[in-house]
Amino acid sequence: MRHLIPSWVRVPVIFFIIFGAVEYFIDSGEKPAFIEYPSVLLFLLLVLIILIAIEAIINALENVMLHKLDAEAKARFLAEKEQSYQFTWLTRIFKKLVGSRPIEEEGEIILDHNYDGIKELDNSLPPWWLYGFYATIIFAGIYLLRFHVFDGAGQFDELETELAEARMAIEEYKKTAKDLVDVNTVEVLTEASDLNAGKSIFQTNCVACHMADGGGGIGPNLTDQYWILGGDIKSIFQTVSEGGRSGKGMIAWKQQLKPLEIAQVSSYVLTFQGTTPANPKDPEGELWVEEPVENETPEN
Repeated sequence: MRHLIPSWVRVPVIFFIIFGAVEYFIDSGEKPAFIEYPSVLLFLLLVLIILIAIEAIINALENVMLHKLDAEAKARFLAEKEQSYQFTWLTRIFKKLVGSRPIEEEGEIILDHNYDGIKELDNSLPPWWLYGFYATIIFAGIYLLRFHVFDGAGQFDELETELAEARMAIEEYKKTAKDLVDVNTVEVLTEASDLNAGKSIFQTNCVACHMADGGGGIGPNLTDQYWILGGDIKSIFQTVSEGGRSGKGMIAWKQQLKPLEIAQVSSYVLTFQGTTPANPKDPEGELWVEEPVENETPEN
């Protein structure tokens, strides 16, 4: 069996089987295992060296054995070894695809054309070319029916579909990944854990200007319905993230707080609405009235 497959085929095949097994059984994430783990690369190199060494040792043993054979046995061994490397099946397939006539039969297909001693043969087109040509005709027919008769989705349609699916997947992911919240996706957080986290952030960073009860000091009163830059969750998130009015508002906290933390403290700020602080500051800004959400009524 070994003589049926040459060593230059055996070694790569065995090596890539081992390589594939290593990549299948070792979890290396998105990177190949031999890149993620240098020890795997060393193992594969060692396997390759061992495979080459085994082939070299076997060939050396065969040469030693060959010298101990008599002339008849040696000739028979060399003949079998030569025959195993001919790949006759591959040669037959090649001749069938090429479809050329042997030199001995060229007299049957020679044409009565003579150009300065150069003669022309009436060779048929090679089968591989004809098969490829027939395949293009079949493909063209299927393509014509699929995209021009039955209006199948083209490349641009498929791109738009995949982009729409990707956008939906991103939005679904954002719903469960609070750290990816931004001014466009932020919503009021009502869970106790989020409000407690927002309270802790407020007490650490905001009481100096807004007081612990939100009544205001350097900063505006957070308990009334008057707001300078808007009183909904998106406006408060934007103000905390990007800062207040230029030159006299608070600093931008986006460099110090994560998006989730900004959402938490913004939601906590809204809990001051309607409370009574000890020393409330006079209202600033404009009266904020939440715009009602307009529901579309279906047409009768």
